Amino acid sequence: MLKKIFWQPIIIGLIMFLSSEYVLAIELDDITRTVPLESSGTTVTLTPEQVKRGKRLFNSSCAICHNGGVTKTNPNVGLDPESLSLATPARDNINSLIDYMKDPTSYDGSESIAEIHPSIKSADIFPKMRSLSDDDLFAIAGHILMQPKIASEKWGGGKIYY
Repeated sequence: MLKKIFWQPIIIGLIMFLSSEYVLAIELDDITRTVPLESSGTTVTLTPEQVKRGKRLFNSSCAICHNGGVTKTNPNVGLDPESLSLATPARDNINSLIDYMKDPTSYDGSESIAEIHPSIKSADIFPKMRSLSDDDLFAIAGHILMQPKIASEKWGGGKIYY
């Protein structure tokens, strides 16, 4: 009986730890997982797997400079909905974010910044981008667009929150 009592909390804790990301993705309702697909207003609902994958890929490939939705190299331009919508072209939907991750441009859209911003175009100098597929980019873009619904004003809020 003592062995059972000793191991039970450890096993329960391990199960909770290992399944926390999976549970997070399942607990998010369809409204939270629905994000703009293109500028015309078409939306898409991310699957729990896409949510989980997007979070993992964002954290491993993007969070070094964009932790919490901020841009460490330019704190005036974050990944919050307002900043994304004011970019030229607007980056407030999945397709435009994928386009940006493939070939980034300056905030005003006037010049390529592929040599200084990780992208598929510059995968030769940014190794983390080499293995990302279009499905991976879709999941990352979905993660970025979903975060304001989860983290609220903290996403892209900068030093105030992080």
